[in-house]
Amino acid sequence: MRVEIQNLTIAFPTATGISHAVRGVSLDLGTEKLGIVGESGSGKSLTARSILKLLPRSARITADKLSFDGIDVLTANESAMRAIRGRRAGLILQDPKYSLNPVMTAGAQIAESWRMHRKGGAREARAAAIDLLAQVKINDPGRVFDAYPHELSGGMGQRVMIAMMLAPDPELLIADEPTSALDATVQAEILRLMEDLVARRGMSLILISHDLPLVSHFCDRVAVMYAGRIVEQLGAGELAQAKHPYTRGLLDCMPALSQPKPRLPVMTRDPAWLA
Repeated sequence: MRVEIQNLTIAFPTATGISHAVRGVSLDLGTEKLGIVGESGSGKSLTARSILKLLPRSARITADKLSFDGIDVLTANESAMRAIRGRRAGLILQDPKYSLNPVMTAGAQIAESWRMHRKGGAREARAAAIDLLAQVKINDPGRVFDAYPHELSGGMGQRVMIAMMLAPDPELLIADEPTSALDATVQAEILRLMEDLVARRGMSLILISHDLPLVSHFCDRVAVMYAGRIVEQLGAGELAQAKHPYTRGLLDCMPALSQPKPRLPVMTRDPAWLA
């Protein structure tokens, strides 16, 4: 599986003209873990969602190349995209409270995902869903299968979301801030779980995050976005040696227990970064 993006632009019409949310982004992804970091509004989620063609109807998208394993996403019809979405590429959203269906049990939602792509019967789907809940380290998968989303903690809800995305056995997993709604302890558990599942299943991963230390420890490569552009790409282990002033600014603004500072610096933005 390979994702190729060349000169991607995503724009939206507004009352004052065209607003460019993503500008000239180019990325290649193989079987690896890629982290995309940057502030809110920098274009991270839009870039990842463009791979699945999950953009608002008002979005105007152009690219020299936007392909998923050789399939031209720009020209692919809905039937072709449905064969990719879920089946070959899964998307984990930020907060399970808003992503899971509140009137369906957790197990029914996982089983529905499994049946849609695997075409099995109800009994097979139930067994597969319980097995998936066990794979995401839920202690009592039978009980959780029959639970509604409001009966689950944030961490358990996110595990259900992961199980649902794993049901079709995808080749690519896109995780959009998957731990932002969780406390620090549960965040670490979810990330360890994802790392283990990605390694065991041989999947590619795109992890979208604001957390630079998290991405540096979890991913193989990092792309830093600012105002719709990728300003720097480097190996995750080389993040501390980043050269772009924006990346340096993000790193310097972070508190560190080992080197306490009386006052955190404020980033000075250069208009040349937008050029």
